[in-house]
Amino acid sequence: MNISIFGLGYVGCVGAACLAKLGHHVIGVDVNENKVRLINEGKPTIIEEGIAELCQEAHDHGMMRATTDAAEAVANSDVSFIVVGTPSSREGHLNLDYIFAVARRIGQALRKKNDFHIVAIRSTVLPGTNDKVGQILEQESGKQRNVDFAVVSNPEFLREGTSVKDYFNPPLTLVGTDNPRAEAAFREIYQGINAEFISTDIKVAEMMKYVNNTFHALKIVFGNEVGNICKGLNIDSHKVMEIFCKDRQLNISPYYFKPGFAYGGSCLPKDMKALKTLAHDLYVDVPVIDSIHASNERQKDQAVEAILAKGKRKVGILGLSFKAGTDDLRCSPIVDVVERLLGKGCEIRIYDKNVVVSELTGTNKDFIMAKIPHLQHFVTSDLDEVCKNSDLLVVTNKEKEFEPLLERYPGKVVIDLVRQWKEVDYDGYYEGLSWGDINQNQASQGRTIERDFAKTDF
Repeated sequence: MNISIFGLGYVGCVGAACLAKLGHHVIGVDVNENKVRLINEGKPTIIEEGIAELCQEAHDHGMMRATTDAAEAVANSDVSFIVVGTPSSREGHLNLDYIFAVARRIGQALRKKNDFHIVAIRSTVLPGTNDKVGQILEQESGKQRNVDFAVVSNPEFLREGTSVKDYFNPPLTLVGTDNPRAEAAFREIYQGINAEFISTDIKVAEMMKYVNNTFHALKIVFGNEVGNICKGLNIDSHKVMEIFCKDRQLNISPYYFKPGFAYGGSCLPKDMKALKTLAHDLYVDVPVIDSIHASNERQKDQAVEAILAKGKRKVGILGLSFKAGTDDLRCSPIVDVVERLLGKGCEIRIYDKNVVVSELTGTNKDFIMAKIPHLQHFVTSDLDEVCKNSDLLVVTNKEKEFEPLLERYPGKVVIDLVRQWKEVDYDGYYEGLSWGDINQNQASQGRTIERDFAKTDF
């Protein structure tokens, strides 16, 4: 099938490459000429495991190209995916300007097209957006919904860092539609995906991503709060949660139930906030959801307090993106921690193999430059340089390259935010953010930390 994808960010780039792998001819569309150039050179617009190979393969076989011309893309495709950003306002409402702008461009292109066309909203949007997009398409094209075109909602269930794997192995394929012809087309598009295909009401499909992501956010916070309680009682919180997660009868996923650092990224904060705002707009009281953000912010506070309490000026940050395997800095919780440490006078060095400051673009670049304008002075590609010249190391992402650090750099103070090691025998001070002491080297663990930096009162 011939498919156009409007928006070549994380979801769009992965979707384009994976659909090409499934045998579809894909045209990517973006206003950013650099992204278009990268796709036309067989290169991805993002950093993800496996995406570079898929993009190169699609390019070599003539299955994927990109353009800035919306009319050309619509004219040469049967289905158009809308995969642009939906940033949230300060109050938590979604900015749907990009969605509606793309809808207008597609509608204008449909004026000159006689064939039936399907528009699929892949971006995460609140219920009612599909109807609005349909109205815009009718206004711009002069054509009728479900006669000349259809609009479906097809939310994605991808995790950054494993999005390619998740695309081919999703928990389910969900399509919200009121058009049998569109449903049949999407069954054909995803016939190579090994997952249950669910066709449902449009507003149900629009709602699902918010319910899922809000629950994921809740799971992370819940695990952290259990960990904090266990730490106060000198109980191994990971053993507690490991046993807790053995109960699968109530459909509980163990993925997020890991005591550790705060959640971040471009999805959980935005979608959780949007669902909370929606409830408030409807005058529905949601005390648990209301408390998630505050608890997550408290987890950041605990990280800052744990670091500053050690009295070490030279601090090395191992991982800046919001999770391992991605260069996405948007709402990365460690960015807030670094910003506060710099304000307290700490000397910061940062290592993240996936973050290249000179290659940051778009909202990713805008976010980090607003938080840490001179980021290039703190980030280095030399892990050894960071570790050697820091007295305190903060492990923020679980990466294989960090596993031998305790052996290579004895005598440091290590603050672990992600449980990089299950057990340690470290000749230095080790502390987990939300779990008790796991350092088997009690002599080293009990050694008094020599301060070179005044402790800050909170």
